[in-house]
Amino acid sequence: MITVEHLRKDFTYYKKMTGLKGSMRNIFHRETLTKEAVRDISFSVEQGEMVGFLGPNGAGKTTTLKILSGILFPTDGKVEIDGFVPWERKNAFKKRISIVMGQKNQLWWDLPASDSFYLNKCMFEVDDGDYRDIVTELSELLDVRDLMNVQVRRLSLGERMKMEILAALIHRPDILFLDEPTIGLDLLSQQKIREFLKIYNERQNTTVIITSHYMADIEALCDRAMIINQGHLVYDGKLGEINQLFGRRKLLSVKTARPADTKKLSAYGIVREQNAAGAVLEVSQEHIQEVVTAILSSLQIEDFTVTEIPIEENIARFYQKEAVMP
Repeated sequence: MITVEHLRKDFTYYKKMTGLKGSMRNIFHRETLTKEAVRDISFSVEQGEMVGFLGPNGAGKTTTLKILSGILFPTDGKVEIDGFVPWERKNAFKKRISIVMGQKNQLWWDLPASDSFYLNKCMFEVDDGDYRDIVTELSELLDVRDLMNVQVRRLSLGERMKMEILAALIHRPDILFLDEPTIGLDLLSQQKIREFLKIYNERQNTTVIITSHYMADIEALCDRAMIINQGHLVYDGKLGEINQLFGRRKLLSVKTARPADTKKLSAYGIVREQNAAGAVLEVSQEHIQEVVTAILSSLQIEDFTVTEIPIEENIARFYQKEAVMP
């Protein structure tokens, strides 16, 4: 459904000195700078896949999505979306895709959301009967049916985002790009949007690429993750395999009857946390059983738990990589 080969996007801008003197100097001698937003990335996405696109701020995520949706022209590379070249902006292509940006509004602020929906219906030439069915179905799934005729500016942030997603789906796109769809939302609103997207993907087999800084979004929706940093694609694979790349390790949390000696604990693993009530150790998965046995026999343990290292920690390590992984 989506093929990207050696994609690159550069932005040219000028360095400006401060003050009036600096402004006058810039008129005659401007220093040109180039920002490499996307650097030679390649990937493909199959129909119906939900892929998480991760990376720190300024990594190139939004730029990539804008190129895929035809908003920006690339500096170099090849992109094919279901047989179309995005930046040619053919009407048939625009009817196949949709993009929702958490920090951009597409709804008319002073009008009810239903008016914006009808405008999209006309632009995308959706049949009247289909339009009624789509709006009824999606408004019920998103639980916003009673808010359709309320001015958008009077809605909460979470309600507006639901309306934004509904508006983007009026024409039943085959491909959906979501750029921070849950940014700034409370936990309940985030959860409802994740549930909706999961159900919608299952019903419509829609291809989805989603960027988010909330790992709960990615873990709930995506089996596959792509991680980009400083324009480079540093990881593309299963979300569950990220921890394995940094060594299979576990966190052993122990609750002790009395404070344990740090030096004694460090013999069993890396002491990550310690207080009067217990400690948290990082231990190799291969040795977890023998470490637990040794600690139980040598310390007064009231309780213990073994958990995975949070995936966010290892993703943060990818954020510090600049080269593409082999």
